Amino acid sequence: MSVRPQGGAAMYALMHLLESRYAMRVLWALSDGHPQTFRLLQDSVGGATPNTLNTRLKELRAARLVEHGGDGYRLTPLGHDMARRLHDWQPVAARWQQQVQRSGSPTRLNGNEAPSPQTAGVGTTR
Repeated sequence: MSVRPQGGAAMYALMHLLESRYAMRVLWALSDGHPQTFRLLQDSVGGATPNTLNTRLKELRAARLVEHGGDGYRLTPLGHDMARRLHDWQPVAARWQQQVQRSGSPTRLNGNEAPSPQTAGVGTTR
């Protein structure tokens, strides 16, 4: 029998939201504090289709992580807190990338390309 930490349901709900395609990229793109129009945000996250980005923005707005004002989309205070924590991962991501590249992985990791599920060690993608 596995032991789940307190607040496990909240973590699972948050992970479900963040693992959705482009969700973390939206948070990352807005983390500089500057509002972005839909089109600019679409370019910032790597060319998500309008349908996909619109769906993700609706979900992130419903989760109170993103809001829309007259000047575009921006993070809420809770969204900024989440983005700060993503920035905390940056040194770990850099070390991970170096290790993957040193291992002779055929996948190029230059910040613009996602690794394959096999390279990243993940079972499935959405």
